[in-house]
Amino acid sequence: MSKGQKLLNWVDARFPLSSMLKEHVLEYYAPKNFNFWYFFGSLALLVLVIQIVTGIFLTMNYKPDGSLNAAGVPVAFASVEYIMRDVAGGWIIRYMHSTGASMFFVVVYLHMFRGLIYGSYKQPRELVWVFGALIFLCLMAEAFMGYLLPWGQMSFWGAQVIVNLFGSIPVIGPDLSVWIRGDFVVSDATLNRFFALHVIAVPLVLLALVVAHLIALHEVGSNNPDGVEIKQNKDPVTHRPVDGIPFHPYYTVKDVLGVAVFLIVFSGIVFFLPEMGGYFRNTRTSTEADPLKTPPHIAPVWYFTPFYAILRAIPSFPGTRCGAYWAWVVP
Repeated sequence: MSKGQKLLNWVDARFPLSSMLKEHVLEYYAPKNFNFWYFFGSLALLVLVIQIVTGIFLTMNYKPDGSLNAAGVPVAFASVEYIMRDVAGGWIIRYMHSTGASMFFVVVYLHMFRGLIYGSYKQPRELVWVFGALIFLCLMAEAFMGYLLPWGQMSFWGAQVIVNLFGSIPVIGPDLSVWIRGDFVVSDATLNRFFALHVIAVPLVLLALVVAHLIALHEVGSNNPDGVEIKQNKDPVTHRPVDGIPFHPYYTVKDVLGVAVFLIVFSGIVFFLPEMGGYFRNTRTSTEADPLKTPPHIAPVWYFTPFYAILRAIPSFPGTRCGAYWAWVVP
């Protein structure tokens, strides 16, 4: 017996490593007819890893401080400029993180679209869909809180608009808005709590939901374009699905191809077009926040545009802070 096998046996006696790998990868049976749309689940996991790794490196030099330094520039904004200009490789780490945020939503939107067109929300996969919807809500919260951290002009006023949206909730709305901000306006307290939530709290919830999503998926089995339930037709001897094939190596090889193509596109954006014409990163986030100067238009990041349009479409009601008026005019 080799030393590697001895080590594996030692680990298996104390932790179910081999059985977990067999159950969820090596001996997990998937339908034979997966197509292009099934790339995006694994790509979402890849982008999550990219965001976590790049985020760790960014926090090493970022300071969540809204006060002004000796030059009259907010400390948080200055720390982002320091990362971009003076930290070795800081610019590429930040561009990978900002590009990763947009690519995360690209991948997740396509993944959700595949779930809709193939009915992945139907029995017995209702819980898989619920976990996926919760993951999407966590992603929106994570992106919104991260958007404030550069303490730029657009990120500051964008946060002001979104937090004011909670003021439209009857009875508790105004108090809830103050509680979220930690102040009566977006301030240093807001920046600190958003940083804590963005870096620690929401990622922990997100990771837990991803694990739950995968466990629920592997329990009921993956959906497929033809709607064949492979777990209902098993070989009486081997008890393996007749209409399925092992996920490894058949689909791990295909996922490697999808990852390679994705990384080529991702690298092209990072190196040649990191702002994507203002869609991936608004140029007004490169100007420090000024609480005394409201931008003429609040332009959300592209992945928040549908929800911003919904906000603008809601008429303003007397005594509430919602609707088109609050989408354009910030108190």
